[in-house]
Amino acid sequence: MKLMRLLPLSAAMALALGGQARAEGLLELYEAARANDSTWQSARNQYDANLARADQARAGILPQAGLSGSVNRNALDIQPATSRWFTSQAVTLSASQPLYRPANLATYRQGKRQAELAEFQLIAASQDLVVRISQAYFDVLAAQDTLAFVRAQKTATAEQLASAKRNFEVGTSTITDTREAQARYDLVLAQEIAADNDLRVKRLALDTVVGRNGTQPNPLAMPLIVPPPEPADPDAWVAAAESASPFIQQARINVDIAELETEKARAGHKPTVDLTASVGETRFVGGSSTSPQDARPKSGAIGVAVNVPLFAGFATQNRVRETLALEDKARTDLEGARRQVAQAVRTAYFGVVSGQGQVRALEAAEASSQSALDANRLGYQVGVRINIDVLNAQSQLFQTKRDLAQARYNVLLGHLKLRQANGTLQPEDLVRLNSLVVR
Repeated sequence: MKLMRLLPLSAAMALALGGQARAEGLLELYEAARANDSTWQSARNQYDANLARADQARAGILPQAGLSGSVNRNALDIQPATSRWFTSQAVTLSASQPLYRPANLATYRQGKRQAELAEFQLIAASQDLVVRISQAYFDVLAAQDTLAFVRAQKTATAEQLASAKRNFEVGTSTITDTREAQARYDLVLAQEIAADNDLRVKRLALDTVVGRNGTQPNPLAMPLIVPPPEPADPDAWVAAAESASPFIQQARINVDIAELETEKARAGHKPTVDLTASVGETRFVGGSSTSPQDARPKSGAIGVAVNVPLFAGFATQNRVRETLALEDKARTDLEGARRQVAQAVRTAYFGVVSGQGQVRALEAAEASSQSALDANRLGYQVGVRINIDVLNAQSQLFQTKRDLAQARYNVLLGHLKLRQANGTLQPEDLVRLNSLVVR
């Protein structure tokens, strides 16, 4: 399976915001996150470590070779005739090749499956990075919108407060109107402080993921039209998850690894066969234990070593029982992963569908709230509405605008989370998202 590849920076969104910081698109920030995000880098390093660990399993089926040497000073004392010292120097080169070691072969096959497991773990981390950078990106945009709406509401409330004061001065309204407008204005000031702080926090979160300071995301282009999930059937998304979800694939590989562990345990009853070979040379200086003359004998051997286990105190039988139980656990975990993924996919699917309905409802509510505000302003001017009616209509309008902006971001993010849930999320999905949100 191919890993998710990097995307070119030239595909990044081009819409810019005013201000000192240069606005950046979602793709461009995703590229920066791949290079700087500590969570992703940790996952990448763990992947490399897992591959190296998996490759270690090959050692059990490959030849082994070793070189050994020794130097000894020996004393020979045979009473009453002989007493002398001599030196022996030895060097031996030995090698072996497993011919039949079923446990080693099972370990090697486990290593190959563990390498596949590491790849699916990295894919899951890559998909998580796509969602995390998108979440942080849209959180900043939502916080910017909230602050903009609060400031717009502050301006409108300030105008209403000034109007109430003028009317009170000329005697066409009561002091109650002025105090209500003042109280609402003070409340909006407090909301502005909170919204400004929330924006700072959201920008810090985005900076943390991207790995640099002062990031400024591009805003959405309007009007925004987000298509419904395709296919429009949650069961189809669940079916795709069976082969695409990295979590299901990890659970399936864990079953294979558990079965191979049982195979290794059963190999404890089987013999092992190795091809062995050695060559050596010994040098005697000052004689040896059998001769007073220097000597330099050489030796070599090649053969087959067979080891047959007979009894290990029931350790092998109990190890087999243990691994069989772990096999059942792995299969249960696989079924649990299937159910969890299916639930997550359906939840994400209905979340997107519900979010789109909410966007349509809030768009209608925004138009209605604007009409209500216009009517209340007109009624206030002609004396059939009081100041609090206008203030309430203003609050309702700006609250609806904020909720609508948040709902749009939630739908966009929901599409990504739906693909993450069934395992089909790719960085290329940011390109499709880019075509929806950038002019």
